[in-house]
Amino acid sequence: MYLMGTDIGTQGTKTIVVDEKGKLISESFREYKVITPRPSWAEQWPGVWVKAVIETVKESFSRANISPKEVAGIAISGLYGGSGIPVDKNVEPLYPCLIWMDRRAKKETKWVKDNVPKDKIFGITGNYVDSYFGFTKIMWIRDNLPDVWKKTYQFVTPKDFVIYQMTATLGTDYTSAGNLGGVFDIRRKTWSEEMGKILGIDIHKLPQKIFKSSDVMGYLNKQYADLTGLLEGTPVIAGGIDAPVAQLSAGALFEGEHVAMAGTSMCWGTVHDGKYLTPELVSYPYVVYDDRLIYTFGGGATSGELARWFRDNFGKYEKEVSDKTGIPSYTLLELETKHIPAGSDGVIVLPYFMGERSPIWDPDARGVIFGLSLYHTRSHVYKAMLEAAAYSLKHNMEVAIKSGIKLNRDCWIVGGVAKSEYWVKIFADVTGFSMKRLANDVEAPFGDAFLAGLGTKVIDKPERIKDWVKFRTEIDPDENNKAVYEKYYEIYKALYEKTKDAMEKVSSIFDQ
Repeated sequence: MYLMGTDIGTQGTKTIVVDEKGKLISESFREYKVITPRPSWAEQWPGVWVKAVIETVKESFSRANISPKEVAGIAISGLYGGSGIPVDKNVEPLYPCLIWMDRRAKKETKWVKDNVPKDKIFGITGNYVDSYFGFTKIMWIRDNLPDVWKKTYQFVTPKDFVIYQMTATLGTDYTSAGNLGGVFDIRRKTWSEEMGKILGIDIHKLPQKIFKSSDVMGYLNKQYADLTGLLEGTPVIAGGIDAPVAQLSAGALFEGEHVAMAGTSMCWGTVHDGKYLTPELVSYPYVVYDDRLIYTFGGGATSGELARWFRDNFGKYEKEVSDKTGIPSYTLLELETKHIPAGSDGVIVLPYFMGERSPIWDPDARGVIFGLSLYHTRSHVYKAMLEAAAYSLKHNMEVAIKSGIKLNRDCWIVGGVAKSEYWVKIFADVTGFSMKRLANDVEAPFGDAFLAGLGTKVIDKPERIKDWVKFRTEIDPDENNKAVYEKYYEIYKALYEKTKDAMEKVSSIFDQ
């Protein structure tokens, strides 16, 4: 039998087919864009996700050259959908999904900070408040789009919207519910009526069915069977938020194991039994052993997006050469930085191009390029961008360690950034942790396929993921580079503290 996994990402959707032992058979990918109509706004209509899922499932299945009867099931994960898609009673979208990257809910966040005791919200949800969390985005829709609020039947996550189209089952999973924050009771594993009343959120507008990530949510209907080539009735498994599913794809099951998912954004996390909750990081149920394991993570709003932004705006030459030679434009940009030492000759970038999540939780934070002189070149700035993502990871690790979390010496790294050995080496040098990459760059879809195996009983227990996962040779930190980066890292943290007031003033001008 074969298993399929699909991950709906912020910038694209990927589907894979694997066999029962986790061997990659085929894959397919489709890219799309985020809508950013105003600074700090980021939204998407669900149609792009539905289209990408249909196309990648159909293509990867076709490339696998297998019978529809041989597909045991498919699981679907997705980006953190923030507010989710507000839909009416016919599950028709009323407004775009305010995705995780959107930071417009500043007033709502301030209201919560001013009116809800920190101990109260943290005590129930295991999280605090920020415009990153979906519950503040839902409050924004309530306060600014009353007609949408009135017509909203439910707020549906990206992957759950697609699952509904495929199966007619409307629900969500524990990771998606927990990541909403604010109104999810992390201990009782259900919506908190008390917090709903305090925040003014009608919890009946939230999914009323909450599944484990390995549960079968429904079965593929004829329409989507015809569109994808799969068999009508194929089990569709709940999946989860892409970050913990990517964590699973690296084989993380036990305390001390930690994984950095570095794609468009960066999510770094670990698992524990709930004793390391901290308001500085984000916590919610894990995708396996959902009833007793907690996934705690820190996230940078930008990671791979820093490189993409630089390439799209300043890498026209590299894009042209890439089109002619087939050499990736990012590889060309990296080659141009090879002579630049650790620390980019004093250029430091703050990677807060879309505000920032943990640990600073500042929607007004902005990107900064500091330390430029006439000596510096475009390549210095590009390398400093790569280093900035690594500083962000180190900052989250530092906060976790201070909260008592124990970390193994190896950090597993997955996602698009992991394709670059050069960038992964920078992550190792900056953090001081050895970096381990998977043998195949399959990330969250791999974890999805495994969840599909659990849900269909093709796989008997979560520990089997250890048999699936194969690693490349780990990349160790260079002690000399590490020492240099330690000095620049302290400046990196101080730079934010010195500029955050100015960032807030700039942001307030945009908001007028």
